[in-house]
Amino acid sequence: MARGAAAPAVTNDNSTVAELLRLRLKELKRTSKDLAEALEVPTEYIEELISGSRRAPLPGRTDLYERMTSFLRLGRNDLVNRARAERATVAGRAAGNLQPDVKRLLLDLCEPATAKQLERKRTKNSAGELAAILERLVGVTQGAVRRVLDDQIGLRLNATHAGRSYEDMRLRVLDFLDATPETVTMDHFTEFIMPRIARWDVDLKTGVLRVVLRSQEPRERTRRSGRSTGARRGPTEE
Repeated sequence: MARGAAAPAVTNDNSTVAELLRLRLKELKRTSKDLAEALEVPTEYIEELISGSRRAPLPGRTDLYERMTSFLRLGRNDLVNRARAERATVAGRAAGNLQPDVKRLLLDLCEPATAKQLERKRTKNSAGELAAILERLVGVTQGAVRRVLDDQIGLRLNATHAGRSYEDMRLRVLDFLDATPETVTMDHFTEFIMPRIARWDVDLKTGVLRVVLRSQEPRERTRRSGRSTGARRGPTEE
């Protein structure tokens, strides 16, 4: 530890992410704005985390915990363990149902024959099966979108093109990565899912999900090569 650095916080293992953030900022004499700048997100995002009005993001789909851990001088898993515990507490409370409009559009991207089979199923069990399939499809998209956070240049260019700040654009990506089937919105669909999913299908006997992703090549490179921005990549299976 660097000379003069504050010692890591000693907290109850049952404390929440919000409580730990508040404590460490106070101990380090830093502000929510300081932390927001380190994470490259709007200050409001940090204030919502600290107040508890925004749930802790899901570990594994974000780059925030590594940054927060470094800035707040915490143990490697202090925040991650608390976040996982909090998310596990609320897991399963929702039925896993997407908004009707979002579900309709996701089914429109499905192979027509399979989509008809899925729509013909009306029982409670089959409805749960469909929700689980669509949850996996959203997860595949989130896996592709996660890489966007590592492309700072591309993200800054997208922010400029959209007339947004870099911090706001990062937050839009982070919000989608933290979405669950119950919280996926039409904006999520049009901004993140539709540009990436060309077509999907599922084997209803084996459960194997096949997803054909659209190309996400930079526009200038695509234009020079003469290929469409909608060119397909190879299928992804799970």
